Amino acid sequence: MNKFAPLHPKVSTLLHGADYNPEQWENDPDIIDKDIAMMQQAKCNVMSVGIFSWAKLEPREGVFNFAWLDIILDKLYAAGIHVFLATPSGARPAWMSQRYPQVLRVGRDRVPALHGGRHNHCMSSPVYREKTLQINTLLAERYSSHPAVLGWHISNEYGGECHCDLCQNRFRDWLKARYQTLENLNQAWWSTFWSHTYTDWSQIESPAPQGEMSIHGLNLDWHRFNTAQVTDFCRHELLR
Repeated sequence: MNKFAPLHPKVSTLLHGADYNPEQWENDPDIIDKDIAMMQQAKCNVMSVGIFSWAKLEPREGVFNFAWLDIILDKLYAAGIHVFLATPSGARPAWMSQRYPQVLRVGRDRVPALHGGRHNHCMSSPVYREKTLQINTLLAERYSSHPAVLGWHISNEYGGECHCDLCQNRFRDWLKARYQTLENLNQAWWSTFWSHTYTDWSQIESPAPQGEMSIHGLNLDWHRFNTAQVTDFCRHELLR
């Protein structure tokens, strides 16, 4: 059997743990202590923390609260448990959705999402990118040297698509870079069928049930574009 070096020099054994969301137990700290005791009983040596903690970390715009996270990391480390610390972009605070509606994802039917759920932010939104960079930077500055931290858990379950005006314009720019001319795009998409030939870049919209969904090239390139969107947003989150 092949043997491989440990993934991290701080932990010489198999990494064993789970996601942990302790912020919900702030008013009942005994539960956190019991959780940690059960982690030890289960021989856990690492936990992912902070995945959906943005509203707790920044309860109001520009007002940050790291005290609870300080306590959690210290307690876990004292118990012999390390941490993958998450960037919290998978779920945003309600104040952000209310103040900056451009961060809300728009569906294929062109209906904007309401606040709620998770994994439903617009990856094109300059506001969302600015806010994620800010919170990620503060987390890195505060915890990069904390002895409990092994590494970073970047966001959560990247995916999905947004059909807002910002994303439409980014999609058109992506198509221009890919095809250079509308003639090349029309040829690649075989858009003369059903008289679907495009004569201006602004005519191109992402697939929509009340619009165009029958051009295979459009559908394929929309998926390619969204792969590029996710990759670009992930790179944006990775601090150097």
